[in-house]
Amino acid sequence: MTSKQFSMVELKNIILIALGSYLLAFGVTLFLIPVNIATGGTPGMSIILHYLTGIPTSYAMVLINFPLVLAGLKFIDLRFAVRTVFAIILTAYFINLLAKVNSFPPIDSMLLSTIYGGGCIGAGIAIVMKGQASVGGTTIVAQIVARYSSFRSAQIIMFLDIIIIIAVGIVFKDMELALWSLIGIYITTKVIDKILTGAVAEKVVHIISNKTDSIGLAISEDLGRDGTILTGESLIDQNEQKVLSVVVGARQIPKLQTIVLSRDESAVVLVMDASEMIGSTAHTIT
Repeated sequence: MTSKQFSMVELKNIILIALGSYLLAFGVTLFLIPVNIATGGTPGMSIILHYLTGIPTSYAMVLINFPLVLAGLKFIDLRFAVRTVFAIILTAYFINLLAKVNSFPPIDSMLLSTIYGGGCIGAGIAIVMKGQASVGGTTIVAQIVARYSSFRSAQIIMFLDIIIIIAVGIVFKDMELALWSLIGIYITTKVIDKILTGAVAEKVVHIISNKTDSIGLAISEDLGRDGTILTGESLIDQNEQKVLSVVVGARQIPKLQTIVLSRDESAVVLVMDASEMIGSTAHTIT
């Protein structure tokens, strides 16, 4: 990849991160905070911390996320970490800005707040992920735990979200708020999956490249996934052709694309839905 191409890719990432961060901040500030509904991950933790201590949600988000990102530096790509820090700071800035300039009257409907808040947050997180970044340190924690355990990242994130929902019920002393938060998290998750992959949780990816060994090693190290290298022949000239087949979580597709194209710009990547998987290896999917 030339320096000009790299600059254009990074510019695109910055624009996506900025747009996603704004949508996330918009959903949190205008829809969730006024009615004490929490979302999943560190944004939800920030809302709870804001209620308990009075610390602005923007500051709480930075305080919670930075230690998690620092702890995960050993396990994530440095550029991804830098973009993630940028996304966290930008989201905190937008939350603070919107809290000051918001002139909209509060929405009294819990249903509307939950639906639109969860939708905006889901769209924001998905767009940030398309920019090769993350806005939640819990994702990094999940990746670390999954690497050293038999649990999947999705299972760990779900477990953390359940803890947040329980915390909402305890902190606000209102189980109805906890149930609204659960609905909001569900909407957020569905919107993320819909934007990233069309709502299919897992993908089968076939990578046609002359550098399958290098790509496979990077996928194993960065995504914690195994795969299969198939050897065949090209249709026209009958030259030997290798195909790397791997199953990844839908949310890992943007990262996978970066891994492949950074090592072989001429690679062909085929992404297909995995509607059903049978066998012991199916449980390794995040």
